[in-house]
Amino acid sequence: MSWKTIDRNEPGTDLKGARVLREAVREKIRSFFPRYDTKRAALLPALHVVQHELGHVSWKAMAEVAELLEIHPSDVLDTISFYTHFWTKPRGRKTVTVCRSISCELMGGGAVLEAVKRHIGVDEHHTTTDGAYSLATEECLAGCDHAPCLLINEKLHKRVKPEDVPTLLKSAENDKLDMPRSTLFDKPVETAAVDRDSDPIGMTSDVREMKEAG
Repeated sequence: MSWKTIDRNEPGTDLKGARVLREAVREKIRSFFPRYDTKRAALLPALHVVQHELGHVSWKAMAEVAELLEIHPSDVLDTISFYTHFWTKPRGRKTVTVCRSISCELMGGGAVLEAVKRHIGVDEHHTTTDGAYSLATEECLAGCDHAPCLLINEKLHKRVKPEDVPTLLKSAENDKLDMPRSTLFDKPVETAAVDRDSDPIGMTSDVREMKEAG
């Protein structure tokens, strides 16, 4: 048996191929820059935009985001591997995310998860063969007072019962949001100058500086 030698100095993906991010996506990411003191600070909104565009964040997309933000690709990978929201491989058109917090577990969240698995026929972190659904779980969806709950894409469904699952997943409107998305994601950037002296707390992330400013 022979072991394959890996050269850690060589990139793990083809970085010389065609770009995967459209210019419109790149421009959207650049529009975040005036909001922050550094380009690095725009990493999370940039990743959300990329995942919304591609459905996931591929290795090539990570490299292109790193290039735009002038950071190392490993910094992008570190962030993606920390947050469970981001996918590095293609996922279904809709992602069902079932909450597994203690509140949801006590109110029957485990049974809801099993019902979802039975109905779509896949386990966690897998996608149905027709590409309709992917399944994931999260530690908490911040809907404890509505337990058990789950997300379909970005829409929260409250007090879900196992018997509700077939009808819920059959609905074409199950991921339709009832409210607008955040202004950070959807609205144009306003580049008005910020008076740092008038808002010292809002322009720092240093705890000591916040205390002194407050």
